Amino acid sequence: MSTATTYGARDHARAQDGTIVETMPTIPASNWPEPPPGVKAEDLVWAETVAGDGYTHKVLARGTELRLTDLDGDACAHLLLFHADQPWERLNVADTVKVQWNAYLGKSVALLSDQARVLATIISDDSERHDSLCGASPKALASFTVAAAKHGLTPRDLPPSLSLFQGVRVEDDGGLEFEGSAEAGCSVTLRIELPVVVLIANSAHPLDSRGQVSNLRVLAWKSKPSTPDSPEWNATPEARRAFENTADYLTARGLA
Repeated sequence: MSTATTYGARDHARAQDGTIVETMPTIPASNWPEPPPGVKAEDLVWAETVAGDGYTHKVLARGTELRLTDLDGDACAHLLLFHADQPWERLNVADTVKVQWNAYLGKSVALLSDQARVLATIISDDSERHDSLCGASPKALASFTVAAAKHGLTPRDLPPSLSLFQGVRVEDDGGLEFEGSAEAGCSVTLRIELPVVVLIANSAHPLDSRGQVSNLRVLAWKSKPSTPDSPEWNATPEARRAFENTADYLTARGLA
């Protein structure tokens, strides 16, 4: 089909209608063929497979559960979170690490904002190979810049990011050891504690000399926020205080 004319280009574009490829969003998400166990199809709000060196973004409501899956063992999900109602409040990786006395992400770790509130918590983690120290690779930063612009954010708004599925450990001499992936099929699930803008760039880790990255699965569904009885609230005294700060904010805004 010739695209030499406007009509030809239009006909060629329309001929692609209904084409399904491996790396694309499913719209509506409820059409995703394999919801997670216990999740109703109608509760899905995001279903997408992100190619290597691709990116994605979404606004998610408080209480949403977000699951990222390293399909083939070489995904690297660089992650940023912004408070959707006031995006000057954003993920603060330094506070997430130092306030909770823990440089290693895993189950029950709270992802803190620069206002000492909880944007999300890790509620399950098959991988335990993540990085809170190195920040984004140049490709990831370029993807973040494009994704951020779609939410009215500029490069100046981009803080250091977290990386999921490619681990880094601190050696005794202070050097950083790249550990790579746990294995294909590992998932990390976050519970969203405030409405957030999620930016994800699936690009190779800065310490990965191979520069290799594979597909990332993103699923999200309607659920409920954590409560004072949730294990995440009481994982550490510092996490409990951050959750209390979050609850206090929501109560003052009439959102609790």
